Amino acid sequence: MLEIKYIADLVIAADNAGKKISEIVWQWECEQSGVLAESIWEKMQARLETIKISAYTGKQQQGKTFNGLVGGDAYRMAQTDQLLGGTVTRAVTYALSVSEVNADMGKIVACPTAGSCGIVPGALLATAELLKSDNDVIIKGLFTAAGIGTVIAKNASVAGAIGGCQAECGSAAAMAAGAVVEMMGGTPRQVSQAVALTLKNLLGLVCDPVAGLVEVPCVKRNGFAAAHALVGAQMALAEIESVIPADEVIEAMNQIGLALPSSLKETSEAGLAKTSTALSITARILK
Repeated sequence: MLEIKYIADLVIAADNAGKKISEIVWQWECEQSGVLAESIWEKMQARLETIKISAYTGKQQQGKTFNGLVGGDAYRMAQTDQLLGGTVTRAVTYALSVSEVNADMGKIVACPTAGSCGIVPGALLATAELLKSDNDVIIKGLFTAAGIGTVIAKNASVAGAIGGCQAECGSAAAMAAGAVVEMMGGTPRQVSQAVALTLKNLLGLVCDPVAGLVEVPCVKRNGFAAAHALVGAQMALAEIESVIPADEVIEAMNQIGLALPSSLKETSEAGLAKTSTALSITARILK
């Protein structure tokens, strides 16, 4: 039976078996759950369908969400491509789209959390469109992302209330970056490098939601983090390596999360949540 605790374990297992990390994660999930491989695949396929619906429908919505804080940004992003190029623009658009669906109480896949739900979908769907890939390629990417997220959750946290937004959007960006590398034909080692490069540059990101809602700055942050994931993936594919290994970056994130004050971990007691505009918004919503 596979014993996976660290990113290094995923890389070693994949290299020893001559497989991709997605295949190792799929096998690992089967062994851990006792569920047949075909059933696990079907469950991930169902997750992908939910992801696609939220990504494609959200970007068509031009109105505001129930609280009026966000909405229509995915639509606006989809109308322009002046600077970033098609793949990055689509990744940001889809990330905004899924996040806006979440903010509007729609159905999404928490990957790994609702607050970071747009990052993995944005990066993977945009990459699939670039490659003209079928659903199977995206599903394998989701397995890779899931494996990375599981390791992070085991050794640190994916919850903003425990580790700040580095644990949510940072983890999601690392998951997305590693998955994109595999989708692009990268090696297991390059997957681990993408995780390290991406996560270490989001260390210290605080969770300071306005009015305690997963809207500001969460929705737009998902868009930024999806682009960040693609940068990390491209660096890894270019054989740029992180001086600090992925597992040590994850441990550093854990230590930073423990050191952050509670006011910056989802309580809305500091940061953007305490700006004058945010306080006005909070008073209006809570009146």
